[in-house]
This record gives sequence, structure tokens and C-alpha cells, in this order.
Amino acid sequence: MTSGISIVHVIHSLGPGGAEHTLVDLARKAPGRDMHLSVVSLMPLESHPYPRQLAQLGAGVHSLELSSRWDPRGLTRGLRLIGILKPDVIHTHLKHADLVGAWAARRLGIPMVSTLHLIEDAPSAVGRVKRRMAAQARLHTAARTIAVSQALRDWYVDVFPVEPDSVVRLPNGVARPVPTSAAQREAIRHDLGIRSDALMATMVGIMRADKGHEQLLDAIHAMSPASDMQFAILGDGPLRGELEEQAARLNLGPDRVVFTGFRDDVAEVLGASDLVVHPTLADALPTALLHGLASGLPIVASDTGGIPEIVTSEIGILVPPGNVNALTDGLEQMAARLPAAEMAKAARTRFDEEFDSEIWATRLRHLYEEVMTESGS
Repeated sequence: MTSGISIVHVIHSLGPGGAEHTLVDLARKAPGRDMHLSVVSLMPLESHPYPRQLAQLGAGVHSLELSSRWDPRGLTRGLRLIGILKPDVIHTHLKHADLVGAWAARRLGIPMVSTLHLIEDAPSAVGRVKRRMAAQARLHTAARTIAVSQALRDWYVDVFPVEPDSVVRLPNGVARPVPTSAAQREAIRHDLGIRSDALMATMVGIMRADKGHEQLLDAIHAMSPASDMQFAILGDGPLRGELEEQAARLNLGPDRVVFTGFRDDVAEVLGASDLVVHPTLADALPTALLHGLASGLPIVASDTGGIPEIVTSEIGILVPPGNVNALTDGLEQMAARLPAAEMAKAARTRFDEEFDSEIWATRLRHLYEEVMTESGS
């Protein structure tokens, strides 16, 4: 097929998050591959920048205006809207959207692709019911299920009675950043309150219990002052107040830790950083680390999920998730190695080979062509 492909991406919301941000990167590359994107959010768009950025890039942006992700009105509203949009492919992200997308795909006769972004191996009782509902929707409707990492694919194939050939590993990609000049680097550090002579370690992630912020603050407290490392913690979320209180209890003032809140200039901040730290307790393929690779940054991260598929020993240091002592040691070891030109080179090479959004968009285009051919579209 050589003609343009119209794809509707269905996602639970367009608020802060890695899955949401990758749609912006995809929208930048879609026109060059003759893909026409529309994005349907189950929840209201509110004032977050992602809907605006998607629209500026030429993507259609819509909302089902649901009161919650599990609002049953999403089925009829989604069917009506997707019927009007008439896409060639429906592409769903996360389990709430899987149900809406599968309902529409079956009734409209449109092939569906679903991306798994999470390894949900320890859900609550209610979480298990929701997980099973979404899995049934994918099993009965999705022509392909995309796992963003091999670890996620292995988990999914092991847990659910799925045809293995229908589950493909296809990592997300992120856009290549514009190089940061020395002047820009200094300006960003000044804006954040980072000393020009400090080693700047940056963590990017929503502030919730599984991301490891608490362990990071404990590790920073235990670090030797000789490391001269200052931490920028980017993001917001339900735990922000508790984390700021924890930092205060540990006497971690802004000379050690800066809470920046949500930033829409992550690539620029990373361009001013010396390393990335990602102490998550579980993660399938964290977008923050892909941005770190793109910026040529060494990484200290948890050895869990799909992270070892990003971070090799040539690029960084992996530590057991939740182990504060190991995290402290990893950070101090990295501080002693910086600057690390070989690590920076290895990080950029890894990005170029696997995680550039150019590669991701091309792979998606080929996958869409496959499922359209199989469906007779």
C-alpha cells in the first residue's frame, strides 16, 4: 500500500504521562509517512499542553467528555465519534481505551491495534477484574497487540491465553532533541536553581508510589557530600506534598533537591543535565530513559521490567528496585566516573539504533499496512 493511512488513537486521557507524550512525538513524524492521526481522549482535555501540541502538529484532537475512565457512556460515544472519523485503523492505548476501541472496531469492521504500556503483575482484586476485561477485548478484537518491551511481551504471553504471533515487540520512540548550547545549558540551570559547577542528576516521572521517589530521597540523604550532586525532580502527582515533606525531614534543601513540578521542556532540561536517575519499582519501557539516551546521558536506574533493554553496562548502572543502599552506591559510582564520554557515545548509538521516533513511526506504518491487508481494507 502506498496511499495515506488514517489512524484513530484512543487513550484514557491527554494529561501528563509517557504514553500520552509519545503520541506528540508520533504526530511529528506521521506526515512524513503519509499517516493521518486523530486522537480521542476518554476524559476531558482540560488545560494540559499535549492536546494543544497535537493540534498544532495537524492531528485531530477529540474528547468523549466522560466522567471517569470506566464511564459506560464511552462505548456509545466512542462508536459514534469513530464512525464519523472513518479511520483505516483504530489504535488503543491502555485498558480503558481498549474496551472503547474494541467495541467500535467490531461494530464498524475496522482493524484494531492495541499497545500495552504497563506490566500489571500485582493488581488489586478490582484491578484484576479490569485487567481481565481489557485483555478479553484485545484477545477478541485486536489484530496485533504491541508490547513496548520484550519483558512486557513475555509477561503478557505468559499470563493470558493469547496467540503468541499476534503479540509483537515494538518499542516506543522519542524525538531527537535539538542540541543544547553552553549558554542554554547555563540558563536552564539558573532557572531551576542548579549550581553551574554541580553534577546535575535529573529524574522525570509522575509522583506516585511505584516510581521510587521516596527511595531516591533516602539515597540522596545517604550520599557523601563529596559527590557534589544536585538533583532536579521533574513532574507532579498525588505524592508531591508527601515527597516535599520527606525532603524537609531529611534536610534536603534546594541545594540538594529541586522539585520543578511538571515541565513541557524535558528534552531541554536533560540537555542541561549530567545524568538521569530512574529508581522506579516497576516499568515496562520508561519514556524518560529514552529521552536520556537521546541526550547522550549516563543513567542510574532500577533493574526491572524493560529497563535492561534500554540501559546496558556501557550506558549506565542498574540497581535492584527499592534498594536504597544500592541506589546510593550507584549514584556515587556514577559521580566518580563523570564526565563519561564513552557512556554518552554509547547512549546516543543505542538511541539511534532502536528508539528514534523516525524508526518507531516507520515500524508502525508497516504494522498498520499488515493488519489492513489481512482485514481486506
